[in-house]
Amino acid sequence: MTSSSPGAASVLERQSTTQHYPQARVIVMDDDVNTFEHVVECLCKIIPGMNSDRAWALARRIDGEGRAEVWCGPLEQAELYHHQLGSEGLTMAPIERC
Repeated sequence: MTSSSPGAASVLERQSTTQHYPQARVIVMDDDVNTFEHVVECLCKIIPGMNSDRAWALARRIDGEGRAEVWCGPLEQAELYHHQLGSEGLTMAPIERC
């Protein structure tokens, strides 16, 4: 014989939640040390898919506006690019979450 009482055997339903990996921005700041050429070279070398035309446009924005977002994507990659650009001597803003 099987008997059941209320609450004796409950089935928990799994809730499906989607958690997105944190996104972050890599921002290069203007300074009086780095040349346009050095900034362009670093961007092309470090940021995937960066081409010379886009890098020159970003270098002009950095100079004109004081800063520019050069990459946005997964936090872990953003940290890597931030570190690599900083290691090349570029002046970096703190990483910002998107």
